[in-house]
Amino acid sequence: MPKKRSGGGLTGTQQAAKFLGVSVLAGAVMAGIAMPAFGALGLAAKGTVEGFDEIPANLKTPPLSQRTTILDSDGGKIATVYSRDRTVVALKDISPYMQKAIVAIEDSRFYEHGAIDLKGVLRAVNRNAQSGGVAQGASTLTQQYVKNVFVEEAGDDPDKVAEATQQTLGRKIQELKYAIQVEEELGKKKILENYLNITFFGQQAYGIEAAAQRYFSKQAKDLTLAESAMLAGIVQSPTRYDPVNDEEEATKRRNTVLQRMAAVGAVSQQEADKAKAEPIALKVSRPKNGCITAVSGAGFFCDYVRNVFLTDPSFGKTREERGKVWNQGGLTIRTTLDPQAQNAAQESIKSHVYKSDEVATALTIVEPGTGKILAMGQSRPYGFGKNETQINLSVDQRMGGGAGYQPGSTFKPIVAAAALEQNIPVTQAYPSPYQMDYPSPISTCAGNYVNSSSEQVENEDESEVGPYAMKEAMAKSVNTYFVQMIAQTGTCPVSKLAGKLGVDRADGNKLSTGPAIALGTEEMSPLTMAQAYATFASRGTRCAPIAIGSITGPDKKSIPVPKASCERVMSEKTADTITALLKGVVEDGTGTAAGLSDRPSAGKTGTTDGRYAAWFTGYTPNMATSVWVGDPAHKKRMIDISIGGQYHDKVYGGDTPGPIWRDAMSGALSGRTVENFNDIKIPDPQKEKDPSKPGDSQGDPGDSQGDAQGGDNGGGGNSGNNGNENASSGQSFPGFPGSSSRGNHGGGGRNGH
Repeated sequence: MPKKRSGGGLTGTQQAAKFLGVSVLAGAVMAGIAMPAFGALGLAAKGTVEGFDEIPANLKTPPLSQRTTILDSDGGKIATVYSRDRTVVALKDISPYMQKAIVAIEDSRFYEHGAIDLKGVLRAVNRNAQSGGVAQGASTLTQQYVKNVFVEEAGDDPDKVAEATQQTLGRKIQELKYAIQVEEELGKKKILENYLNITFFGQQAYGIEAAAQRYFSKQAKDLTLAESAMLAGIVQSPTRYDPVNDEEEATKRRNTVLQRMAAVGAVSQQEADKAKAEPIALKVSRPKNGCITAVSGAGFFCDYVRNVFLTDPSFGKTREERGKVWNQGGLTIRTTLDPQAQNAAQESIKSHVYKSDEVATALTIVEPGTGKILAMGQSRPYGFGKNETQINLSVDQRMGGGAGYQPGSTFKPIVAAAALEQNIPVTQAYPSPYQMDYPSPISTCAGNYVNSSSEQVENEDESEVGPYAMKEAMAKSVNTYFVQMIAQTGTCPVSKLAGKLGVDRADGNKLSTGPAIALGTEEMSPLTMAQAYATFASRGTRCAPIAIGSITGPDKKSIPVPKASCERVMSEKTADTITALLKGVVEDGTGTAAGLSDRPSAGKTGTTDGRYAAWFTGYTPNMATSVWVGDPAHKKRMIDISIGGQYHDKVYGGDTPGPIWRDAMSGALSGRTVENFNDIKIPDPQKEKDPSKPGDSQGDPGDSQGDAQGGDNGGGGNSGNNGNENASSGQSFPGFPGSSSRGNHGGGGRNGH
């Protein structure tokens, strides 16, 4: 049985090292680098002992980077992500054959020498002197471990990696001193365990457990003699001895290891010969790293979780600090993703929109009252190939999304909620003609907006002529009604309520304050709209979206995660009234195609001018979902177009996003308790009907006829002045006594229906 070093005192190895420093050290060190050994003796002898003593005494060993596992809310695996594919295991969980093989081929005297193998040094010096170059190295397993620590600490920084692996005398001396420390503090078994966990085995596998899984699809503890010898042989040159790409070379190297094991008595010659006769029988498990491997189309949610981690100060003071923790990995992250909801979302998306379609769809489901993101998917898969993308169409730009899309009429409930909070009654009626100038002046947070260019707004259909009250106007999505409403409230209450709801532009710019905000001209993401509508479902309490439920670190200890951040942003009465209005949309308004047959639901359609985007955002008491359909590049109009194999002469929010919403919600809620809204009865105002008037339009009224934002909003080509003239804040409306049908308008470009 090999002898173990007694480990007594400081003097043995350190005195040997100092002796080598003035005599053999230089040549010994250079035996492992590209310089003839004897030629280096005189060069390095001067000052070596002094330099050796100045090297810091403690080797800082970074935590080994490992896999991070991302789970759904039920504990099912979504994806595995890692900077380096590694699973740390104890020595007892590594095959004894593997332990013997690596020692035999890399450092057969490992258990007999200290940090430095003097016999090995002298042997290497002699061989290298005879060859005039480097024929043999002298690094012990301990020294190799120290070098790997330097590489691990360098991470993925190419400059730091180059520095950690540079073949210089100073670096070798540093390795020697740290090797002395490691030998004294850890002992042989722990050094061997650490070495087998840190070293690189090729094919993206770091550490023996990952290598066993990669090449043989088994655990390290189950490796056979032949398999162990093959893996031990890879370490010297992972590329040259890669069995996947060069089985013949790998077999020769494996047999060399087996013969070496027999020579040093690790196995018998008979055992070695039997193993040599075995062909290499790989059972390769391909690397499965990153969000691209996520199940159930959850790649974008997986990427969102990563962005949450990297941007939330809860996980580190700086992004660099958070990035380091993420790259070290070893985390188990249980998320809020509901597998039933996610599967339902993806199934609905696949059945309604093909990934090869000219347009795409994105969908997000949020839980009211908690902010938990239950599902997130889109028609173009996460990836790099044709009809694939890495842009998360459901989220804001800073979280891996795009610049957003105009939500159209799905913004109108926010206008209505702001009006109700200003004590405007739900029965409020406005003339609501088919076409009108934007009212002027209108108060804003920064003064008054004036329609100096006489910009106009119109409804989707000429038959949509008021007067209307709020219930019917919401059901039919009457543009002129909501423009008149925001003229009465002013835009400031609307923009302030939007801010409280977390409704921000996807590109990070501020919302504009012109009256066209009522028609949804500001680009937003599906997640933004889903969490805003979740506020209506939770009766006025807004909860910021959360994606992470818990995190366990590499040490199996819990890491604190941000808790749900909820606050009341409107009264229960206001929220319940909006719900009553939006129930009307799905019952007999523009969103009938989205209505659920087995439970109460509420929602709103949205179709932007030019039909570059169409939406349906809605909710039940326990889920809020937003669906967007459109061209992510904002170039393709949805006119005369086939989507999911179905032809559309014109796309409306009710006829394409609506059914996607219905099917996703039906699947997500299947088998779950039916919950009811807190119903509010909205009286129907008296209104004379003209029997000769054409029937109601079945489509969703266009949302943003003219972008009267009164200022450059950074998107959609909209521009204009701020209208800060000190005009009267009083307001009159077309069709009412004393009103004018025209006015000054400082708006910019028109957005079509």
